[in-house]
Amino acid sequence: MTTVGYIGLGLMGAPIARNLMKAGHTLVVHNRSRAIVDQLVAEGARAAFSPREVAAQVEIVFTNLPDSPDVEQVALGPDGIIEGAHPGLIFIDNSTIKPETARHIAAELAKAGIAALDAPVSGGDVGARAGTLAIMVGGEEAAFQTALPVLQAMGKTITHIGASGAGQVTKAANQIMVVAQMLGMAEALVLSQKAGVDPERVVQAISRGAAQCWALDTKPQRIFRRELTPGFKAHMQHKDLNIVLDTGNAYGIPLPLTALAQQLYRAMLAAGNGHLDNSAVITVLEALAGVTVGKAE
Repeated sequence: MTTVGYIGLGLMGAPIARNLMKAGHTLVVHNRSRAIVDQLVAEGARAAFSPREVAAQVEIVFTNLPDSPDVEQVALGPDGIIEGAHPGLIFIDNSTIKPETARHIAAELAKAGIAALDAPVSGGDVGARAGTLAIMVGGEEAAFQTALPVLQAMGKTITHIGASGAGQVTKAANQIMVVAQMLGMAEALVLSQKAGVDPERVVQAISRGAAQCWALDTKPQRIFRRELTPGFKAHMQHKDLNIVLDTGNAYGIPLPLTALAQQLYRAMLAAGNGHLDNSAVITVLEALAGVTVGKAE
């Protein structure tokens, strides 16, 4: 078993950390909010009070943080992971950040002898709890092979994509597909409701045909019950779409559907609903159509 550190114990990070412990790994944890640290310590983890302190006592240190600047600060900033460098240390970032930031962090950590993998995840809080996440990995093959037994405690589909940054490019592609599904589902449900057809019956009819997708498999029943809590928060989805569009701009790639999706999520945030699940983007379309899915009109 491996001594592992986990920094960033939010909606995704905390259940991932618990799965690492369940697999028998020794866990050292750090988080800005101490309440979740105390919970995990009560479950068998050890607490640390800085990223440097985590890194200094583990073989693999994970981060799962909101955005690119957060990861860069924790990895390279004062009292950061780089200051806890020691031979054999591997840094793995489960956050969704800009590919160029992942490459920069990897290059700087390499100067201190730390191997870095960008390993964003997909599958939401359900996948994090179940240990069935899809994990897309960029970085050196040797570091990936060393870390693979630990990653297997977190995910079901673990793919080494290529060099540093490749994991984050793959996550950008993943997010393009996710929002396409969310918006397609939302339009289908709003259409059904507004046209006077039971959207639950519509989902039953189309969910095993050509329209079948993850969003249609997992989200409609919660929407029908108006249970719109995350999940994956809409403001984080919006942040990810900004990363996708920034990456497209960097490579001269037109991404018109993603740009439209980003605007719809921006409207959701402007309405004060950024804390809701990313599937709650349906509320923007409901407001435009003057209906509420799941309620008689």
